[in-house]
Amino acid sequence: MAYKYEKVDQKLLVPQIEDQLMMYVHQEQMEKGARLPSEHKLGELFGVGRSTIREAVKSLVSKGILEVKRGSGTYVKNTEITVDDPLGFSQFEDKYRLAMELFDVRILLEPEVAATACQKASEEDKKHIKELCDEVEQLYLSGKNHIQKDMEFHSAIAKASGNHVVEILLPVIFTAITTFANLTHRKLQQETIETHREVTNAILRGDSMGAKCAMIMHLTYNRQTLLQMSDTRKKSV
Repeated sequence: MAYKYEKVDQKLLVPQIEDQLMMYVHQEQMEKGARLPSEHKLGELFGVGRSTIREAVKSLVSKGILEVKRGSGTYVKNTEITVDDPLGFSQFEDKYRLAMELFDVRILLEPEVAATACQKASEEDKKHIKELCDEVEQLYLSGKNHIQKDMEFHSAIAKASGNHVVEILLPVIFTAITTFANLTHRKLQQETIETHREVTNAILRGDSMGAKCAMIMHLTYNRQTLLQMSDTRKKSV
């Protein structure tokens, strides 16, 4: 299904345009070195002025996603969304293997973290987790970039567990989320929405076993998708 580029709320502008530009690059399957349309055409596409496009491009340039060549145009420099990498995961060349090994760690960690959050989360924690769950769903359904809010959702659960070591290990979860997103390009929309909701509802009612099982299901869906994509990739080589 073709991605629909929508008119953007003028109050939010630059951050939304950044998300829209990232989605444009992925949906149009642009490779590194590909040239983006002109500022004028992008402005028409997203319903904003050239100055807003220019600011969004400048931000993505600072993040290493785009590159501006004076007199030539704006080009794709990196097609992957990145996060801080204190553990050096960017050194892994085989991203499918990295994703699988990260999930092996997550399946050992996150179900228990979700279960513990049920016991220790404050009312404020629960409210924050629910708000993030709602935001991820809304972003998914509107075709916008959900990755940052997805990471915040998992981070909020980890912090609600009250385990400071788990908080230190959050880069593992963040890298797993971005690696999965970069490889799959928004697959499992419905499954993600439903399992996030199940995890959230279990935490809200203090159901440790329910939260643990929902998190296992959430991670299992992701792992199965990666296995299928990896198998398809191997067959095509």
